[in-house]
Amino acid sequence: MHFLYTDYFEKHVLRKRPYLKKEWCERVLENPRFWEPQDDNRFRFWAVIEELGGRYLRVVTLADKVTIHNAFPDRRFKP
Repeated sequence: MHFLYTDYFEKHVLRKRPYLKKEWCERVLENPRFWEPQDDNRFRFWAVIEELGGRYLRVVTLADKVTIHNAFPDRRFKP
């Protein structure tokens, strides 16, 4: 699958969180453990990323579910 990235993700998220890797975000979308719609016509996806110490990475996409808008380790997420 081919993923896209918003300007916000490219210019702000990756700069603010330089440890994040696009391949991790793509892995979450390809094999989410959980996902849900957001109120703003976006979607949240979670999966464990071993390289993040086994923590869940939350990836937020636009409505198309392939354009990545935000990503961060989600410390509050409880499966």
